[in-house]
Formats: sequence, structure tokens, C-alpha cells
Amino acid sequence: MAGLATGESITNPDKKLTDAGIEVILESAQKIDTQAHEILLSNGRKLPYDKLVLGTGARPFIPPVEGRELEGVFSLRSLSDAEKIREYSDRTGARRFVFVGSGFISVELATLIKSSDPEKYEITVVELLDHPLPLMLDPELGDRAGEYLSDRGIRMLMGKKVVKITGDGTKATGVELDSGESLDADVVFLNVGARPDLELAEQAGIEIGKFGIKVNGFLETSDPDILAAGDCIEQKNFITGKPSAVQLRGPAVIQGRFVAKRLAGYDFEWPGILGNSAVKLFDRHIGATGLNESAATGEGYETVSATVDSRSRHGMIMGTKPWTLKLVFNKKNHELIGGQIMSDADAPVKEIDTVNALILGHSTAEDLSMLMCAGNPDISSEPSLEPITIAAEQALQKMK
Repeated sequence: MAGLATGESITNPDKKLTDAGIEVILESAQKIDTQAHEILLSNGRKLPYDKLVLGTGARPFIPPVEGRELEGVFSLRSLSDAEKIREYSDRTGARRFVFVGSGFISVELATLIKSSDPEKYEITVVELLDHPLPLMLDPELGDRAGEYLSDRGIRMLMGKKVVKITGDGTKATGVELDSGESLDADVVFLNVGARPDLELAEQAGIEIGKFGIKVNGFLETSDPDILAAGDCIEQKNFITGKPSAVQLRGPAVIQGRFVAKRLAGYDFEWPGILGNSAVKLFDRHIGATGLNESAATGEGYETVSATVDSRSRHGMIMGTKPWTLKLVFNKKNHELIGGQIMSDADAPVKEIDTVNALILGHSTAEDLSMLMCAGNPDISSEPSLEPITIAAEQALQKMK
């Protein structure tokens, strides 16, 4: 969409699969016959199976807002979506973009468009909640993200709801808010989430959970010969053990590998997911994993948190950049249950993967207060400013 990569560079060619001995069939699956162990394809062919893996993904959720059928109203989920958006924008000379929702797809795309020609594009983000990236960040870091985007020319309208998309009868020309305010728009993005594609699973009589296809610890469905993985399944949250609606590329990739191992005879179970994710907004990098404090409180946890400011290099080295880490602990057992990072350098944000691993290892504040990290003046903060240990120290003091 931003012109930074070609479609061919982000998709796997069929030849890569055929060279590995995999048959590629360019047809859609119409029906699963679980009794005959066959799949009916759109060309009429019946494809037999011993084991079947469903990876049907998800579709964008389009809210029932008036005017959503107008030209110039888009959601972004696939390569073809990006190509359609780019073609429409180039053809119409679109200049004013309104994004409905402030999840990472919306805000990252908004910054990419703004960066490509800051003087040309007018970008507005409308969010029902009170700060951007509400599923990733608590208000203290979410507000910082909103201020950062505003300072770079993106209009951030938080706590607002789009009630209507206005148009000239053919194409979108703006949106109306619940406040009565009207915004002009050449393109409107509806990026408020996705819903799992369950058509095949439902037709086959497979059990469906609250958030997708119900699977067990081996990613097997209610039919023992059918497995499922990726955005179409109901995920299990590693911390709470409850069903989750998280849909991310990372878990989908690892679940694909897990299913392959299961089919090969391995018998260890899938642990659940934490929603580990990262986004780049202009020159700021944001990462989060586990439960933020708001979500943890909603799940009934009594939390203790600590927020620490650090820097990307030793203070004596030129070019040092600030970064901030927030850790969330379960007060009852002192275990780490969430983390958030905001950084002006790219390297520190990847420490969210360290936080992710520490949660998976059931690390406590006591454990983290003794975490010893590799240090180098050019690539890390001073040991005295290593924020994971400092956050753990501060949390321990609050717990005491």
C-alpha cells in the first residue's frame, strides 16, 4: 500500500511448493464430507484425506455503519486489498484519509501514507476508546503514542464514534461522528477487527467456540481427523487459560509448524498465546505482550506494575535514544503477566520477546530482579539502567 514492497516479494511462489513435492490446487473448497473423508472442490473434484488441516484464516469485520458500501471505503486484510486501495487512491488523487479504529494496522498504515508525502496527505484517526492501540497499551503509554502521532501531523480523535459514511451517491466523501462533527474524506478505512472464516467448519459440523473453531491442546478439532490453526481457531490465552480472539501472523506460523509435528507423531501440547506484537509508527517502535494492566484487572487479577525510562546506549555514547518499559505482575504470586515497550530506537523494542519468554517461564519479580543482561556501550543501556531489573525492583518494593 505504501509502495515499499512489491506483491511478489511478500508471497511464496507456487514453484517453491511444487519443488518440494507439494501439489498446489487453485480451487476453493466447497464442502467437507467427514464420513467419506473427502473435500468437494469448486471444479467438482473430490479430494480424499486421511488428516485434514483447516487454515481458513479470518475476514475483516465491517461494522454496520451507513454508507459502508460506497466506493472509497476499504478494509485492509490481504495483498489484494492493498492493491485495490493503492489503485483507487492513485486513480482518484485521494488526499484526505480517515481511519476508523486505532489498532496497529490502522495507525501503521496511517503513518506510512503520511510519511510518503507529509504535505499532501491529511490523515485522521477516529477511535471509540480514549487512546490509540488500546489492546496493546495501557493509557499511560497509549496517551504518549497519541501525542507523538499528533505532533507529526496526524489528527487523533479519541473517544469518538463514526455513525455514518457520507457520499455523493457513488463514492465516499466524508464521515459523521456521534458528536455531530463531520469530516471530509476521499478514502475511509474500516479497520476495527476481523472474524474467523468458519463456513467450511460449520458446514462440516465441527464444534465452534466463542472466538473460532474449538481445538484441544494438540490443535485437533471435535473431529479427530481434522486439525485447525491460525486466525480461524479459538486461541487459548497462556496466562488465563481462557478462550481468546487474538489473530496474529506469529502464532499462525508457529501453529503451522506445530500441526506438522503433531501429524508426524509428536505428542506435546500447544501452550497458548500471549499476543506478542510490535508496530512501527514513523520513527517510534512499540511492542506489547501478555496482559496489559487494564486487561489484567478486567480478568480479576490484582496487579502491581512499574514503568521505567531507559536509553538505547550508554550515556557517554553519541546517538543514544530513549525507551520506556512497563511490566505488569500478578500481585498474588509475583509472576510477570505483561509488558509494554515504547522506543525511539529499533533494537530495544525487540526486548518484548525477552519479556514474552520470561512470562512463558513463569518468572517472578524476584527472578527478574536478578536478571543479568549482556551489556555493551554501543548497543545497550548501562547495567544500572537495564529496565527489566529496575522494573522488577520497583514492583518488589510495591509488593512488600
